[in-house]
Amino acid sequence: MLMYPQINPVALQLGPIAVHWYGLTYLAAFGLFMLLALRRLGHQPFASVIGPGAWSRKDVEDILFLGVLGVIIGGRLGYCIFYKPVYYLSHPLEIFFVWQGGMSFHGGMLGVIASQWWFARSRTKPFWQVMDFVAPCVPTGLAAGRVGNFINGELWGRAADATLPWAMVFPQSGSMVPRHPSQVYQFLLEGLLLFVILWLYARKERRPAQVSAAFLIGYGAFRFIAEFFREPDSHLGLLSLGLSMGQWLCIPMIMAGVALWLWAARQSTKA
Repeated sequence: MLMYPQINPVALQLGPIAVHWYGLTYLAAFGLFMLLALRRLGHQPFASVIGPGAWSRKDVEDILFLGVLGVIIGGRLGYCIFYKPVYYLSHPLEIFFVWQGGMSFHGGMLGVIASQWWFARSRTKPFWQVMDFVAPCVPTGLAAGRVGNFINGELWGRAADATLPWAMVFPQSGSMVPRHPSQVYQFLLEGLLLFVILWLYARKERRPAQVSAAFLIGYGAFRFIAEFFREPDSHLGLLSLGLSMGQWLCIPMIMAGVALWLWAARQSTKA
């Protein structure tokens, strides 16, 4: 089995200013989104839109800015509501203490959806066209976030057989039990594999909302699988049917994705 390689979470110290690796992974996520979104401008149907509704680099910049706000606000509120509602009802001011940690992907996703709805409305663009533009550019950012989780030695996995070649001991867990490096699993599934699938799927013009639906189904399924190897939150444990909170949040996500894809398949190809 392997030992977690105790990585200093501070990448660079400049006097009183500390630059953390986790912050750098966020910057990497935003940079990758910008790079991929600019490439998406050359894909259909975005490349063929002309006139007032034409897509431009400025649109990408505004989508990224609003998306960052959606991730931060939605991710924080989602964590407070989904994972520790009683605690934050008793300590409402701590909702704003984002430096203490605590973000939820599912909350962040809802925040991004709200921010892109605002963007679509303000630019008079079809909402599903905007969401289909964004969806394939997201997984690489999720992958970067999982790298940050690993560097911080957080969100470790459940106990694993010591004979598993990549089983890893995370001393931060409070024990020397070999565990699944679930951050790596999520990096590979929700990040790289989902990116490849969505990028290839979106290269061909699809009916409005189908790329978004593929994201919901793909992320929901991969996260559901990865949660079997990830240690559940200590204050929640496993819930009904032996599933974690993350898995319960993925179920409606997958169902919504399937319903959205079927709905889109019945619609006109016009956005």
